[in-house]
Amino acid sequence: MPDRCGCDRDRTHGSLSTEQQGGCNPFAQTGRSKLQNQRASLNQQIIKEMRMRAGAENLLKATSNNKVKEMVLLELSYVNANLQLLMGQLEGLNSSVEVYQNSQETANIPLIALGLKETKEINFSTPFKDFILEHYSEDGNSFEDEIADLMDLRQACRTPSRSEAGVEMFAKYYGHLPLIETRFFSPNRQTGIFFTWYDSFTGVPVCQQNLSLEKASILFNMAALYSQIGTRCDRQTTAGLEEAISSFQKAAGVLNHLKETFTHTPSYDMSPAMLSMLIRMMLAQAQECLFEKIVLPGIANQFYSLMKMAQEAAKVSENYDQVHQSMIQTPIKDNVPFFWSTMSQVKTNHYRSLAHYFVASALLDHQLGPNDDEDKQEKTLSQVYDRLPEGRSPLDILKKKEERERIGKAHIRRAILGHEEALRIYGLCHHLNKLDILEEILKASHQRSLKKQSEHENEEQFADFTEHKAEMEVPATTKVKVTDFFQRLGPPSVFSAKQWWTPPRTIRLCPADRDLGFTLKGESPVQVVSLDPLCSAAADGLKEGDYIVAVGETDCKWLGVSDVMRLLKDIDGEGIDIQVVSVMESNPPMPTKSATFCGNLPKTYSMICLAYNDDDKNHKSRKVSKKSSFLSWGLKNKLKSASTLSLPTADHSGSQPWNKPCPTFPSSSSYNNNSVL
Repeated sequence: MPDRCGCDRDRTHGSLSTEQQGGCNPFAQTGRSKLQNQRASLNQQIIKEMRMRAGAENLLKATSNNKVKEMVLLELSYVNANLQLLMGQLEGLNSSVEVYQNSQETANIPLIALGLKETKEINFSTPFKDFILEHYSEDGNSFEDEIADLMDLRQACRTPSRSEAGVEMFAKYYGHLPLIETRFFSPNRQTGIFFTWYDSFTGVPVCQQNLSLEKASILFNMAALYSQIGTRCDRQTTAGLEEAISSFQKAAGVLNHLKETFTHTPSYDMSPAMLSMLIRMMLAQAQECLFEKIVLPGIANQFYSLMKMAQEAAKVSENYDQVHQSMIQTPIKDNVPFFWSTMSQVKTNHYRSLAHYFVASALLDHQLGPNDDEDKQEKTLSQVYDRLPEGRSPLDILKKKEERERIGKAHIRRAILGHEEALRIYGLCHHLNKLDILEEILKASHQRSLKKQSEHENEEQFADFTEHKAEMEVPATTKVKVTDFFQRLGPPSVFSAKQWWTPPRTIRLCPADRDLGFTLKGESPVQVVSLDPLCSAAADGLKEGDYIVAVGETDCKWLGVSDVMRLLKDIDGEGIDIQVVSVMESNPPMPTKSATFCGNLPKTYSMICLAYNDDDKNHKSRKVSKKSSFLSWGLKNKLKSASTLSLPTADHSGSQPWNKPCPTFPSSSSYNNNSVL
């Protein structure tokens, strides 16, 4: 029988394998896995240095001994230097684009893929078992298989396969999170489970006890996986380019959903400004693949074809220029790899130069003949420019040979200057220098433009009349349906962490003249109403508002009124036992603990995360004092705003998890069926 993960599984043979759930073998020594292992190692070294820094700063404040202060300051200088080195190594990992490219890629400019956010392993077993026993008054050990399924699924999400199966696995886990939140994360108490995720750009860890950080990080990794799928596609085939275009558009769509849903993320890589930049970069790469798809069959040496290619190339250049402008804004420029910024600048100049080259070829290699459509060529040329010099018209340029040649040569000159600028920027970044294929493409384009000499320059700009434009796309995998691991607890709209429940009580029903003395209403589970206080059930302990969870040996948590009626209508003279539960009065609310999020990056790190030790079983009793800063290396700008808000909760249910918002804790289901037994 298929289990809740959608795979055949024998409970006696343990959990699903990582490969079955859509993950890959974490011990496989592929280039991508080695890169991710290095990222995890750097994250651990960063948190170690930050703990040392926090301790040194505390000692510096506590001591008045000048010699001790000198030693502490010296130690802090070493820690800051180590943090600078570690951040440089992390930037190098984010600049390693070659490992994500197609293994057969030989003639395309490399694309940028996002690295996956790292997280710590979490053991849900003990907290969930205790919660089930205390909150739902059921044996937590009976849910060991369901808890194991959840832990297996989360563990597989740490090493996803670079395919649609990996994306579906992310979507499946994301679909389970609202159900888990409803079941186990009460607003009145903490579960003691800490979710820790590392910033993909800085390695700074963020720790929270609610699921909002978990949801946001899963969405980020889903977008990152889409970007890795896009960079891996074979861009020498039409099918490969179409898959790459779709993957980058889906990555942009997921990032946009993340930006709109989680607006106060305590991790800087998921801040609105950073997400806006990443969305632009994904769409720019999709537009670049659209250009390559048009070029793939070959470019006809015709006036209209060349003009169309000029417009497409200009659009790619414009998109990358917007990406570069976003990257050089503070504070993004302090955290984005320098490789990314220079790559976007190189592509801006490269594709703009291609646009000038195509226009020059159309003007210099083709003349307006008597059989040509004069109006159509005039319209095509006018669409290329935002404006023309005063006293010139597109028709004049087309008809006058001297004018046509002069404008064409000016475009070639602009193309040459752009290619030279792209090569100059290429030489500034040592990470770019490792990409030999990029240098070959830039030099080949430059040499091609040098064949057409120019003596004049022209400052005209291109208007946007492209036929193809990359847009964000909602991935189809977001429609993955999941089955609640803990559905045996009952409908989550009623049996949630928001309400506390009494242990099940056994009531003996002995009908008098086929009258049980109460009425049932509701969908599932059914509720007792209009109870006769003199009936035998009331005397046995049945109360108004009780929920019937079992009739005899049959579980009734998911049964409606008609189903329960069928179970009760044939009661013999001896009667039958039913089990009921009641809603307890809510406990007074407790303050919610969450990571502190401050506007500037040095304050992003949570005090809870610094003090929390995986091996410390008494972590709840540890007290931690607040600090103003733990990380001040490599930053030029500090924001003045600060906030202690945790991630906002945004749950989604249904067949499309993030297309239809719903409350975090759904209210009790409305009852529309009344029946008197």
